[in-house]
Amino acid sequence: MKTKDFTYTLPKDLIAQTPLETRTDSRLLVLNKSTGAMNHTKFNQLHTYLKEGDVLVLNDTSVIPARLIGKKDTGAVIEVLLLHQKEGNIWECLTKKAKKIKVGSTISFAYGELTMECVGVKEKGIRLFELTYEGILYEVLNRLGSTPLPPYIHEKLEDNNRYQTVYNKQKGSAAAPTAGLHFTKSYLKKLQTMGITLAYVTLHVGLGTFRPVSVEDVTSHVMHEEYYSVSKNTADIINTAKEEGRRIIAVGTTSLRTLETVSKKDGTIREESGWSRLFIYPPYTFKTVDSLLTNFHLPESTLLMLVSAFVTKDIIMRTYDEAIKERYRFFSFGDAMFITDALKS
Repeated sequence: MKTKDFTYTLPKDLIAQTPLETRTDSRLLVLNKSTGAMNHTKFNQLHTYLKEGDVLVLNDTSVIPARLIGKKDTGAVIEVLLLHQKEGNIWECLTKKAKKIKVGSTISFAYGELTMECVGVKEKGIRLFELTYEGILYEVLNRLGSTPLPPYIHEKLEDNNRYQTVYNKQKGSAAAPTAGLHFTKSYLKKLQTMGITLAYVTLHVGLGTFRPVSVEDVTSHVMHEEYYSVSKNTADIINTAKEEGRRIIAVGTTSLRTLETVSKKDGTIREESGWSRLFIYPPYTFKTVDSLLTNFHLPESTLLMLVSAFVTKDIIMRTYDEAIKERYRFFSFGDAMFITDALKS
């Protein structure tokens, strides 16, 4: 299977540059994963496609101000993106001008309020840095860092909270789990009053999610590891629902990948935390997740390959053609798609 099989042409004006004023005002394309039939509606009508007993699984990761610009000991300006914490104050980072960064190189931020010494060299711009600072790291990052918006967003984000889900809790992501950006707290409460259960997993979004596929053969792509955690409470909720034949609905590809990482052959899951490199592409047999809420993804991305595996590549590509024709908004601040087993009659 070739990476170019997952390409499509998107008009630039369909790339959403800013979030809508109200999160639930996004459009929603509802797709029958078996037949390819589609309905067009608004996100605030998602509840009409849900039913009592459904379990919504949400990724409660929180985006940190991970983008930092400092100066190397030679005076060169260096941009660093914190990806994830390895141990202690050692962080794995994506570094621009990485060829200039060798083991022992030091970068200073805000005249030494934060310093980073390179202690390891990895692949394709990845470096390991030991951080030195006083106080609490996330307070330092709030002062010195900025929200790492994707490169296709060129407009300034006026409110950084709009690149966070309303249920974010666990700090550590370099990017938002964007399917969850459509929810408000009041809409989630509405779903709960309908008898829909909310369950939470954590996957800190990093290169594994947003790095593009650069190889010609899809099967040769290697995912970058991302930290995940599934609690006993969440495992119990999902396992009970599976036993009772209730639907498991993943909110976002990161939630889906987390569940599939910890799934057993019978579709139940285990309490676990660790590092996932799971790369899902067609063909793939899903064990736990029945339905998926997701955004529209970049051409030739691992995310587009994942949703193609969840349905079929042909149905997904036809659906994307329809979304472009209907002028849906694409990518992080764009509209949503609900892939499910059946549409309303």
